[in-house]
Amino acid sequence: MEMAVDWQAWFTLLVIGGILVSLVRNRIRPEFVFLSALGILLIAGIVTPAQAFSGFANEAVITVGALFVVAAGVQNTRALGFVEKILLPGKIRESAVMLRLMGSTALMSAFLNNTPIVAMLTPQVQKWAEKTGRPVSKYLIPLSYAAIIGGTITLIGTSTNLIVSGMLVQRGYEPLAFFELTWIGLPAALLVLIYFIVIGHRILPEYKITNRDDDSDRSYQFDLEVPADSELINRTVEEAGLRALGNAFLIHKHRDGRYIGPIGPDTVLQAGDLLTFIGEMKHVDELTAGKGLRHPVPVLDDKPEGDISLFEAVVSESSPLVGRTLKESEFRDRYHGVVVGIQRHDEVLRGALGNIPIQSGDLLLIEAKPGFDRRWNGTKEDFYLVAEKGHRNLPVSEKAPLVMLILVLMIGIAAVGWAPIVITAFAAAILIVLTGCVHPRQFISALNPSILLIIAAAIGVGQAMDTSGLAYLGSSLMLDMTSAFGFIAVIAAIYITTNVLTECITNNAAAVLMIPLAISAAYEMGMDPHAVSVTVAMAASASFLTPFGYHTNLMVMGAGGYKFTDYVKAGIPVTLIVMTVTVIMVSLLWL
Repeated sequence: MEMAVDWQAWFTLLVIGGILVSLVRNRIRPEFVFLSALGILLIAGIVTPAQAFSGFANEAVITVGALFVVAAGVQNTRALGFVEKILLPGKIRESAVMLRLMGSTALMSAFLNNTPIVAMLTPQVQKWAEKTGRPVSKYLIPLSYAAIIGGTITLIGTSTNLIVSGMLVQRGYEPLAFFELTWIGLPAALLVLIYFIVIGHRILPEYKITNRDDDSDRSYQFDLEVPADSELINRTVEEAGLRALGNAFLIHKHRDGRYIGPIGPDTVLQAGDLLTFIGEMKHVDELTAGKGLRHPVPVLDDKPEGDISLFEAVVSESSPLVGRTLKESEFRDRYHGVVVGIQRHDEVLRGALGNIPIQSGDLLLIEAKPGFDRRWNGTKEDFYLVAEKGHRNLPVSEKAPLVMLILVLMIGIAAVGWAPIVITAFAAAILIVLTGCVHPRQFISALNPSILLIIAAAIGVGQAMDTSGLAYLGSSLMLDMTSAFGFIAVIAAIYITTNVLTECITNNAAAVLMIPLAISAAYEMGMDPHAVSVTVAMAASASFLTPFGYHTNLMVMGAGGYKFTDYVKAGIPVTLIVMTVTVIMVSLLWL
């Protein structure tokens, strides 16, 4: 198929290439990447102002923001707290664990944002695994996968579905119906559940099993300083008793900015030495009280020690911490807390904590005042999950029934078609705030502004793909390679391309970039645009192969101690299941 391609298409392709490189390298915040790209396309005249900013008025953006507020209300009131009591009731068979855990998670994720669901259940699964002596690594990947696949069951299950529906409307087509994706998402979820019950749980890793008879904890890297008045000065490591510490190990030290390691028993300690340990955090108190070491920075202020709590926080992909050290990010001033430990998957870190560039997925142990978790759980821009260690069983609020009533009404009215989801979600969000389930001060953070900016700007970039002819060019090239093999081959090609993108640049970005191309292909082939749209929606959400394609995978990575390869092993069969179900159901129902 030959065609003339104007410079606008090549220019847009260059800009999108820049977007992909920036997102993969993860050095610049995603919202800034998309806004910058949109600005370049606007200045170049590829899109008009109306086209560029159409995403900011798109119904999908309004709906996603409203649903974030509703999810914040559910999380604040712990309206789903009852699930924790029935989900994992003591020792049961592995197949029953998978059925209860994944089935419940998928069902909740079909109607709620999956981030608070995973945030709520992760510490509960950890606690249950510790109590029963089972490896938590057997359960957290299934938890994430169930949340992901559950989100494909209904229109509101994930923001990706809403974005796809909004982009259909923008192009003059009917939006996705509330249960339109159910024909694919439900059988896919059932088959994934059956797979994990029968086979999948057997190939999941069995990492450290926490002993329920002690108060052991996961290992972190943490720093302690030799104070000027310490009795350890001029003593060797062995004389100071820092060799045999049980489950904590002295790995290296810094003196006057110089790295010294490996540490031997004859290494002499001096005032100001910064000692780096790997081990369980219970040893921090032993080393500070028993050995006279101290944290290298003042805790927070002059308040007594009892006013300080420990928190665990998982660094999100969009966090300003990513790629910067704690010193560069001025962590203490920004977050009013002090990082006393870092855990990075299976990697041993080198250097003082303050000099280690933070990565998304890092698990930070933070000393802060009580309320740090409530403050930073309201937004997922900085941390995916913040949990106070030892104080996770917060009571269910008296407003929880009210939140559930609002949620049921929102879903029910939209599902029966009495009002579009954008109206019911917006009304629900307003009620959530007016009833105090989300405080007005939390409203902006609950909206997740960075995600909304990404979606709105990305929709403008999608418009540029249409107006420049790039979508037509891409779809024509795809059809040249697949159309001879029929509609099913075209659907499979769209699915695979979208799925590869989502593993590299996240689900929402992949959907926005693929919808113009997919709809153009549908037009050229005479297919129903909904056929390619539901394909893109499923493929964009089906991120199982890497921890970075979907945020719930990243949330459980540190908590489960997973390696990158664990996601590949567990994700390949799940990816094949979801792709097969999608292609078959689309061919049966839409082609």
